[in-house]
Amino acid sequence: MKKSKFTESQIIKALKENEQGRKVGDISREMGIDTSTFYYWRKKYGGMEVAHMKRLKELEEENRKLKQMYADASLDIRMLKDVLSKKF
Repeated sequence: MKKSKFTESQIIKALKENEQGRKVGDISREMGIDTSTFYYWRKKYGGMEVAHMKRLKELEEENRKLKQMYADASLDIRMLKDVLSKKF
């Protein structure tokens, strides 16, 4: 997964500026991002504080690791079933 070049606090700061009335185009131009990126951030992180956002990122990383562990375990089970089903 690609790591964002913006920190959680930068994203939250940009969203708060927009809530205070600053235009999306101005914020996007200043940060060097596309307006669609800003709207994605607003959809995903709108209303969050920095602490909540950090916790969300931690949970997403933990979820990714658990999915990988599940995939590895199910592959092992599939291989064992294939070996046991063959008659020698």
